[in-house]
Amino acid sequence: MTRITVTVDGIAYEEEVEPRLLLVHLLRDRIGRTGTPIGCDTGNCGACTVMLDGRSAKSCSILAVQADGSDVVTVEGLSGDGGGWHPMQQAFHEEHALQCGYCTPGMIMAAIDLLKDDPDPSDDAIRQGLEGNLCRCTGYTNIVRAVRRGAHGMSGQETAATGGEGAR
Repeated sequence: MTRITVTVDGIAYEEEVEPRLLLVHLLRDRIGRTGTPIGCDTGNCGACTVMLDGRSAKSCSILAVQADGSDVVTVEGLSGDGGGWHPMQQAFHEEHALQCGYCTPGMIMAAIDLLKDDPDPSDDAIRQGLEGNLCRCTGYTNIVRAVRRGAHGMSGQETAATGGEGAR
């Protein structure tokens, strides 16, 4: 067993973990952040995407010991202490960018990361930016619209996931 310290959604946790424990299992089974789904367990679908030290990462591809000392933000921690929904969560709701909802947490996290580098992406840039996140239910049209709306909603706002000023 290895002792690690990780901050998840603003709360510091000290855990004894087996070296083979995946970050997604630490988040779900130990810390109770079940909003991060386990999709493929291979890093192919992106459902388990979280922010790891400010960048999107597939938590099924990272060992918990690799996250030692890191800051993790899950979809549940996006709104911070203020409650309510993050602008990207609100945008996904308003644009009906989900059907079954399984991919939605990962899509939201990947979209927020995309907007850090490109605050006003084209539809093609959005599709490329979300390339590692799969949705089996939608045709991605509403997802692209949601990311665009979320970009406008994030404009000028601070969030736990962006680490400062939002995209403009």
